[in-house]
Amino acid sequence: MSRPLVGLVLLCTLARSAAGGIGLPPENATQGKPEKSGKTEASAPGAAALAEDKGKFRLLLDGQPVGSEEFEISRNGQEWTARGTTEIRVFSASGSSAARSPAGGTMQVRGQLRLAADGTPLRYEWSAEGQKKASATKIVLQLEGTQPFMQELTFGSPRVLILDNNLYHHYAVLARLYDWNTKGTQTFPVLIPQEMTPGSLTVESAGLQKVDGASLETLRVRTADLEIYLYLDASHRLVRLAVPASKALVLRE
Repeated sequence: MSRPLVGLVLLCTLARSAAGGIGLPPENATQGKPEKSGKTEASAPGAAALAEDKGKFRLLLDGQPVGSEEFEISRNGQEWTARGTTEIRVFSASGSSAARSPAGGTMQVRGQLRLAADGTPLRYEWSAEGQKKASATKIVLQLEGTQPFMQELTFGSPRVLILDNNLYHHYAVLARLYDWNTKGTQTFPVLIPQEMTPGSLTVESAGLQKVDGASLETLRVRTADLEIYLYLDASHRLVRLAVPASKALVLRE
């Protein structure tokens, strides 16, 4: 990437419907306000910031299992690849989480993100299969039976976080890119592909918290309309993710 430009448009109706079931639905998220002071721009980490990881997450909504994700973060020379596949029940996106009901069938979402050693995204490939198929590579979206759609999104920094709905290993990457030596509140440019617009989020350490008898490092992630908690073990592996407003929980098996 010769310029700080990331172009990705990854929106389809089916993907948004699934996000309403277990993902991070904007209409049901808390209106968390980023702090106005104490922020620092996320500094470029060294090559050792990322770490290889592989595992499986269970996805729960209001205590009920609704899907799973298998993922792997691996190194290939000077580049990294984060890939994952989520299989999830499709829910309607209307009403509160308590009022949601299965829309029928399942959806499978796949993502593969290539990263430079400092966390800069180089390429993102995405696909979803359900009642319709959709796929995207870089900036082109092809929804089955439609013309391709293309859009460029420009960011002020090349170190953009890609946080796709229903691919939770992206938050494992975020936890690695947080500067644990500095801590405090750090700001990252971010793209949530289903929202189609660039933005930013803040990440701050909430210290150690006891969860199910274990002491876990906690990060609070906030945008203008989302609040997410990441729980990490001593080596900063993501073991738990919670979205209190939508009663969504992601647990490592």
